[in-house]
Amino acid sequence: MTEIIGVRFKAGGKQYYFDPKGLTVANGQNVIVETGKGLEYGTCVHPNGFVRDEAVVQPLRPVVRLATDKDRQKVEENRQKEKEALDVCQKLIDRHGLDMKLVQAEYSFDGSKIIFFFTAEGRVDFRSLVKDLAGVFRARIELRQIGVRDEARMLGGLGICGKPFCCSQFLDEFQPVSIKMAKTQNLSLNPTKISGTCGRLMCCLKYEQCAYEDAMKRCPKQESFVECPDGVGNVASVDLLKERVKVRLEDSSEQPKSYRVSEIRVVRSGKGKRPENYTAPPKEELEKLRYLPPEEERQTRRMGAERDLSTLLEQYLEQQDGQRPSEGKSRSGSRGGRRRRSGKKEGQGRPGGENPQVQPKERQQPQAKADQASKAAGGEGGAPSGEKKRRRRPHHRRPKGSGGGEQAK
Repeated sequence: MTEIIGVRFKAGGKQYYFDPKGLTVANGQNVIVETGKGLEYGTCVHPNGFVRDEAVVQPLRPVVRLATDKDRQKVEENRQKEKEALDVCQKLIDRHGLDMKLVQAEYSFDGSKIIFFFTAEGRVDFRSLVKDLAGVFRARIELRQIGVRDEARMLGGLGICGKPFCCSQFLDEFQPVSIKMAKTQNLSLNPTKISGTCGRLMCCLKYEQCAYEDAMKRCPKQESFVECPDGVGNVASVDLLKERVKVRLEDSSEQPKSYRVSEIRVVRSGKGKRPENYTAPPKEELEKLRYLPPEEERQTRRMGAERDLSTLLEQYLEQQDGQRPSEGKSRSGSRGGRRRRSGKKEGQGRPGGENPQVQPKERQQPQAKADQASKAAGGEGGAPSGEKKRRRRPHHRRPKGSGGGEQAK
């Protein structure tokens, strides 16, 4: 493992590793480092840390010291000189009539070297321009041709999204972007809509490409022959982000219907004719492909369970209703038999079929009332005055003979 710190010389520029040489540098702190161009002023964007030996190019350049106020003042002076150098260089370019666009001038930290960045459509012979610039500034002059993307990074600006350019904010390196990415993401192929300020395809097309490629593995291709819950047909369009497809059904003249990818079963992928000897499955089997949300699925299962319980209840009640008539007959028959048997026994006591010892309530109540009335009247309507009325007592055995149940002394 190798101890390093990360340093960036420009906003949005590339990050370089340096050897801290025992210094502890915090994130955002300014440092003076040694480079191939000499001493440079940079900003720490990665504090002290360790990386694998394979991740760095040996030998690492060292960190000379932490930046001081004097170093910061010198950097400000160089920024002022860069503006003046741009004006001078632009006048010399116009004098020589060169077809080039000046972008930026950059002073080294010690002021011994000036780099001019420019863009041009082709090669430019600027040897005479370099001689004139060296005579004016009395320093080493370097002219460097850059592309339109580097120009946009240096100048900065706002993109069509309303935010600063990605290349001038956080992109260390430019990623290759192709028109195939725009096709994969179903974007308009109009160059004005998918191009950035630099005139090249927008770098943000690369950000979501992996997600689209992953979704393409799960989604069917356009014009594929598929089976869906409502029948069979061809895929009219595919929405990769929502993972939904529109299917044009064979047996329907309506507009294409939208389905989830999980509801689709691919029979033939891509364009082509309908498979030979193909027979569409019955609708009951295709209906099983339909997606049910978790709540609806639970509700359906609950309704199915309730239906099963209600069916069982109905069957049970039908069985009970079928058994009730026979039970009623047997019960009524047994009761009738008992009554008949009791009637025979009662008939043995009196000719009228009445048993004086067992009397119904209706008969007992009037008799009790009559007894009470006779007592109140002083013996009227009852037994003779000289005779005592015998108290009736129930006996287990019935009296023999057909005589009455009452005997007077």
